[in-house]
Amino acid sequence: MSTDTVPQGPSSTGRRPIVAIDGPAGAGKSTIARHLALRFGLLNLETGAMYRAFALKALRNAVSLDDEPALVALTADSTIRLAQAEGGNRVLLDGEDVTAAVREPEVTQAASRVSVNPPVRAWMVALQQQLGANGGIVMEGRDIGTVVFPQADVKIFLDADAEVRGLRRFDQLGRAPAVGAEQVIRDLRERDERDRNRADSPLRPAADAILLNSTNLTLDETVQAAEAIVFSRIG
Repeated sequence: MSTDTVPQGPSSTGRRPIVAIDGPAGAGKSTIARHLALRFGLLNLETGAMYRAFALKALRNAVSLDDEPALVALTADSTIRLAQAEGGNRVLLDGEDVTAAVREPEVTQAASRVSVNPPVRAWMVALQQQLGANGGIVMEGRDIGTVVFPQADVKIFLDADAEVRGLRRFDQLGRAPAVGAEQVIRDLRERDERDRNRADSPLRPAADAILLNSTNLTLDETVQAAEAIVFSRIG
């Protein structure tokens, strides 16, 4: 796996390239995005962390995750930023570094619930478009290639079987996880159901996205496949 950085110049549109990576929970989007950002000299913007930050604020303020008017009111008093740092993004919520807090399982589950609200998604999409307006980014999420940046130069839809994704996520929890592997897989399937069937911006590949299924691939093989896709479009 090569680690040389290849800075990319402006595309034919006059801006630097945009690489969009979409896919279901646990597919490895964040990991692949970090590798691609380093490889091609781009910024890595993790949009899932932005939804988790907002979900964290809702939990802290005891706002019901299903109360759309209350959630919309909360957006008016919320500031979410991503700051580049070694090893990934720092997530700043109203100026507070919540990078570790947004990784808690409760926050992750809450994020999938708040994200189904159309006004919340519209607010978040606007933030994401502002962050990536100048290009030169790898942005990963669930609707980057279809809604946030449909003009992206490269679109990858990263997927894997639910059981494989669940076991990978379970392994990431460490030596003494609070829940078993079966529960992690069940939670992930529920997340898939919400993401794929929500009325606003359901999870689906963009028509011009390249599908990358990592079910039977190692991490290095997945990274190499993703690099080849980017090279084929902007290399």
